[in-house]
Amino acid sequence: MSEPVNTFEAQQQGRPTGPLVRGYEVIIGFETHAQLSTASKIFSRASTAFGAEPNTQASAVDLALPGTLPVMNKGAVERAIKLGLALGSHIAPRSVFARKNYFYPDLPKGYQISQYEIPVVQGGSVSFFLGEEKKTVRLVRAHLEEDAGKSLHEDFVGQSGIDLNRAGTPLLEIVTEPDMRSTAEAVAYARELHKIVTWIGICDGNMQEGSFRCDANVSVRRPGEKLGTRREIKNLNSFKFMQQAIDYEINSQINELEDGRKIEQATVLFDPDTGETRTMRTKEDAADYRYFPDPDLPPLAIEPEWIERVRATMPELPRAMAERYVRDHGMSEYDAAQLTQGPALARYFDDAVKAGATPKLASNWITGEMARRLNAQEIGIEAAPVAAQQLAQLVKRIADGTLPNNAARQVFDALWTGEGSDVDAIIEAKDLKPMSDTGALDKILDEVIAKNQKNVDEYRAGKEKALNGLVGQVMKASGGKANPAQVTELLKAKLA
Repeated sequence: MSEPVNTFEAQQQGRPTGPLVRGYEVIIGFETHAQLSTASKIFSRASTAFGAEPNTQASAVDLALPGTLPVMNKGAVERAIKLGLALGSHIAPRSVFARKNYFYPDLPKGYQISQYEIPVVQGGSVSFFLGEEKKTVRLVRAHLEEDAGKSLHEDFVGQSGIDLNRAGTPLLEIVTEPDMRSTAEAVAYARELHKIVTWIGICDGNMQEGSFRCDANVSVRRPGEKLGTRREIKNLNSFKFMQQAIDYEINSQINELEDGRKIEQATVLFDPDTGETRTMRTKEDAADYRYFPDPDLPPLAIEPEWIERVRATMPELPRAMAERYVRDHGMSEYDAAQLTQGPALARYFDDAVKAGATPKLASNWITGEMARRLNAQEIGIEAAPVAAQQLAQLVKRIADGTLPNNAARQVFDALWTGEGSDVDAIIEAKDLKPMSDTGALDKILDEVIAKNQKNVDEYRAGKEKALNGLVGQVMKASGGKANPAQVTELLKAKLA
């Protein structure tokens, strides 16, 4: 049996070097377990619902009782196909299942049914933005497998319990090349993958319930040296802990090397209470699991027609949607990526544009003021008090010169707090219409020029920024009612 690609022995020539940490290059790869959103388990009809009493959702198949045989869940396969289509992967026309042998109390069969030599999804990539820099992480594979049960310790004194409700739950394990070069890049990748699996509906993404679990393989090396020994941080179930755990592991490995010790390959757990990782077991290699083809499961055959039927059910993907925004609205790739962080956010933007909002202005408000308020209240765009049509009305008034920025924020605040629901009515009630009396504006300009001789002299000496101070003074004197663009042009004319 040929051995599959080993993530951390994959080709690294030409891969970019990231920011060094204490003179060391960081190498990170991910293995992510996405629990598939099927109603039943991967090889049995038992329910996958979360929160049931222990051992009430474990069938005879899940318990590995003698004489039982696994039967493949078609829905799990279709979700794997969806992921492959979303990530530009090759979907194997024929893949096989293997037995991964190890002995834990929560693994009743004594082995886990997984895929080893020929996985169902092969290759592909995940692209995302880190700041305004676009990054791409290559994927090795995504394979179907069953979850194990769960050992319970906290409710028992001096003993442990076993809950087999999770045994047989369908998982898709998504494995990357070791392409990430910083903690920030690793977290950004995990967030993007989380977005994709929830966007296409194959996983609910609930990290607290274990539906989306990440294992980070971390190693360090001096630039130009061979790959260092990796340590695997298991079951990271929040992006915050992910960042803390990887940062701790990086510094811990560097400390070991600086003290003249070697890194021992191991699987470690992160303790959020201490902020440290601790060794769980010495890391096994593939040979330790004694993989061999599962004799109870025939090869999984996926015909091209099946792939096309699944493709027809796919929603517009965030990558395609972002490309459409760039093409149709002239947006930057970064802005388009920000607006496609979730289906609801993208729908909100589309609805605002359909209602007449200028795309760029709508984007600025959604990713700026709107995002700030949503984050402060810890709510999603679905719960935003300002409807897309209201935002469009606000944006139109900004675009036609009715509302300067300061006044627009007052209108937005009134919409958000429920003080008003119609933009024009709020403008009227708050007397926010721009100054229409050119004589009054001209008087303000003359007064500001007279009181700010230093700014006037600096501007005439060639310092363009000095004009901004004069514009600010005029806006303040006008109570924010003057049009900044008009003020700028009038000041330039007066100071010429």
